[in-house]
Amino acid sequence: LFQRKGYDNASMQDVMDELGIAKGTIYHYFKSKEELLEAVIEDIVEEDIERKRQLLQQLQGDTMDKFRAFVESGKVSDSHDAILEYMHQPGNMGMHIRLLGATMVKQAPLYAALIRQGCDEGLFQTDYPLESAEFILSAVQFLTDYGIYPWAQQDIIRRARAFPVLIEDLLHAPRGCFDFLLEQLE
Repeated sequence: LFQRKGYDNASMQDVMDELGIAKGTIYHYFKSKEELLEAVIEDIVEEDIERKRQLLQQLQGDTMDKFRAFVESGKVSDSHDAILEYMHQPGNMGMHIRLLGATMVKQAPLYAALIRQGCDEGLFQTDYPLESAEFILSAVQFLTDYGIYPWAQQDIIRRARAFPVLIEDLLHAPRGCFDFLLEQLE
């Protein structure tokens, strides 16, 4: 409903009508439309995390093959543009930041598993795979998200060009192994 009508145009009454439920029922679970949106977004994030968990289990090859496939598997926003676009509007910063934090906390263990595999293969050297994953995810998200700050396009590109080298330095990885991230700029 939020995608079809747009969040601002959809009312709680529309939700009740769509679901065929009483006012008391919806307000028992959600005190406001904003709380309902937060639950919808949480479900979207959970769905994306589960998709990534399954992908990680199915991926074959070495660490870098898996990293590439994992990164290229897409973002949450690839299939939920309308709802997530709402999060980028002024006034929604708090909810947006909570969403990003929750996403990072859930994604970091998946990336940490890849980092651990890279350590086991002798490709990376870190005693902190989870913390490295958290650091990388939060830095990339914060420094490239227009919803957090209206970054200039040239600043985002400059940062994106530096990310492969910075990640390699953090993980003590061979130079060039994260250059595939530059393909995302094209």
